[in-house]
Amino acid sequence: MSVYRVIDKLEASVKQGTVLPFGYRVVSEERILELIEKLRASLPEEVGRARTIAKNGDKLVREAQEKAQAIVVEASSQSSALIDDHEIARRARSTAEVVLRDAEDKALRVRAGADAYAAQILTDLDVRLSGALGSVKKGIEALTAAKTSAAVPVGASLADAAAKSKRAAFDAQQTETAELESV
Repeated sequence: MSVYRVIDKLEASVKQGTVLPFGYRVVSEERILELIEKLRASLPEEVGRARTIAKNGDKLVREAQEKAQAIVVEASSQSSALIDDHEIARRARSTAEVVLRDAEDKALRVRAGADAYAAQILTDLDVRLSGALGSVKKGIEALTAAKTSAAVPVGASLADAAAKSKRAAFDAQQTETAELESV
């Protein structure tokens, strides 16, 4: 299951929670924890994809080096066979050097692209997970605060909790917006 699909299910679970006064929702802790576990299980899949891309870059470098080496060996054998004709040997060395440089340049570009893709995926994943985890923690804190403040009149504790929850949600949204703009 993809990370984005698990995040969508997590969001749906929160939206399907029972609505309480002052903007609170009661959600299934078991369901949320189950989705978080699925999220953890999905992470290696995304990371694995990034590694595969990086490995392909290494493979291209190896293939280019082998091809260049083969060209150099061929040029060397030809120059030995045609020792009298220096022009052929010089052209073969020049061609081999050009092919080797081109292959190394291409491999560097592929690796840089793979690294950038992996970094972008991981950064996006970090932002999404941070937002979701922050929301879950705020919900848990609000529920814990509601339990511990049983001595306070019900209307007052709910009003305080609602105000804190709204402030926390606003702060989380501002932080997420700032992180997305910085990317």
